[in-house]
Amino acid sequence: MTRRRRRTGKPSNTSAKSPPRSHAYRQLKHPFEPQRVFSDDAIDRIHHKALRVLKELGIKMLHPEARRIFKSAGATVNEASQMVFIGSDIIDAALQSAPKSFRLRAASASREQTYETGSMLFTAGSGCPNAHDFERGRRPGSLRDFEETITLQQSFDVIHLLGPSAEPQDIAPNVRHYEIIRAQLKLADKPMFVYARGRGQVQESFELIQLALNIDNTEFTNGVWATTVINTNSPRQLDIPMAEGIIDFARAGQLAVITPFCLSGAMAPITVSGALILQHAEALAGIALSQLANAGAPVSYGGFASNVDMKSGAPAFGTPEHIKLSIGSGQLARYIGMPWRSAAGSASNTPDMQSGTENNMGLWAALQANATLTVHAAGWLEGGLCFGYEKFINDIEAVQTIAELCNPLPEDEDSFGWSALQDVEPGGHFFATDHTMQRYKDAFYTPLIADLSNHGSWVESGAKTSSERATAKWKAVLAAFEPPAHSATAMEKIAPYIEQGIANGGVAQTD
Repeated sequence: MTRRRRRTGKPSNTSAKSPPRSHAYRQLKHPFEPQRVFSDDAIDRIHHKALRVLKELGIKMLHPEARRIFKSAGATVNEASQMVFIGSDIIDAALQSAPKSFRLRAASASREQTYETGSMLFTAGSGCPNAHDFERGRRPGSLRDFEETITLQQSFDVIHLLGPSAEPQDIAPNVRHYEIIRAQLKLADKPMFVYARGRGQVQESFELIQLALNIDNTEFTNGVWATTVINTNSPRQLDIPMAEGIIDFARAGQLAVITPFCLSGAMAPITVSGALILQHAEALAGIALSQLANAGAPVSYGGFASNVDMKSGAPAFGTPEHIKLSIGSGQLARYIGMPWRSAAGSASNTPDMQSGTENNMGLWAALQANATLTVHAAGWLEGGLCFGYEKFINDIEAVQTIAELCNPLPEDEDSFGWSALQDVEPGGHFFATDHTMQRYKDAFYTPLIADLSNHGSWVESGAKTSSERATAKWKAVLAAFEPPAHSATAMEKIAPYIEQGIANGGVAQTD
């Protein structure tokens, strides 16, 4: 009888050492096949009903230039009502010219991304007028908050694109765009965000990016240096700044993410399919405007749909309907062959279990739907009214867990663990096998904030919740932060431009 090897507790010289665990979260690809909530026939019907909405019911466009662009393309325009009726031929042509893959540029080449179906990108909670943390409480967003939240976004590789997290409301709207661009260039080297709040502000933001990074006009159109989110005014309306943003970003070769915000039962039909018909129609109209302004311009399909609480009318997130709407949106994006944006988020007022559950359900919905970009992946509270620092840290844990799924599992003979199975007698344990000893340092994901200790150790450490532990984490991240290499040079280049802009009174936002 062959004697089994005894556990030595020391690595064997003959055992194959496992490769170090990868924490490369910078460029991710979806690890799973997309899921479905509708049949192929139903998706086809939803698409064609959306086309019918655009042709027969039309969409109201408040911007005269947008109406002129559509009229020149053959759409029927009623100037008195500002209604535009778009034929399927215009939509088909737009879907043909819209690129299916493009490059997201960044100050650091290692931060660049490919925006296409199959890529998996995340941004932090964005567009929040307030900020909250356990030490300073809830407050209107300030420039300090904006800079701190940009720093937090820069500090975690799993956040791929910058977003306007806690908006600096202590900066006047006519000069706010200067500080929004300056903070991103000063504190980060990831793909940047620009608000579409008027032609003048957009143009100056583009000029600041070019000046800071020494980019000429040719290089600026060689990929996407600036991204914006375009929200339609559901149902069936596109306002002036949003339409102008689509046009301006398209003509500059920058990315507009067309995102109807359809809440079932409020701004959209109460059924999942009905809400998707409206969302799809509005997104197609925005994509068409982009391509009519500049055929081949980068543009993304988007969907941020959920339901409302029918008792209060408040938006809800992470619900079964939110999940179904996300997966259905993914099916529609694949039907038209375009990369697309989804979203997570939370309606909770505090970083509690509700907020974590809602956000995690939204993240998993985007994963199941194979979303190219998931917005509001970390830090979004109160349905977007507040950016939470502790919420951000706990959400990063969830996003990193999803990112870990992108690491392929090894299928070599040694990873199957036959040697360990031979080493351990019935009723024994695997702690000290050679197989374990070779791998234990990198075998498992190391939690960012989760506490895996037993109850006694937890009590001795202060019996803190994950949200309380997150306070120490975000403070440590901010304290240890060092700006990226290009920061000082970029600040020198743009300082005179911003000073002159402020002296001239800035640029008013478009209403």
